[in-house]
Amino acid sequence: MHMLDQRLQILLSAEQRRRLEGEAKRQGKSVASLVRAAIDAHYRAGAAGERGRALDAIASMKGAAPSPDELNRLVEAERDAQAP
Repeated sequence: MHMLDQRLQILLSAEQRRRLEGEAKRQGKSVASLVRAAIDAHYRAGAAGERGRALDAIASMKGAAPSPDELNRLVEAERDAQAP
């Protein structure tokens, strides 16, 4: 659990607020918790965000993923190609 100590005031349209309140009620959560979750999902920080984007990209791939050995071979080939 994170310490919540920063306040932010935003303006929403009536429709945005209606949708947020409806979703919060459906999930049994507060509007604030939905907003925090949306921020975390959309604006991931640092390495965790990069890992999340990588996982999203992998999940969206079609076809078979390369084996770990094949991935290592590809990485080594790329390093060799970039070496001075």
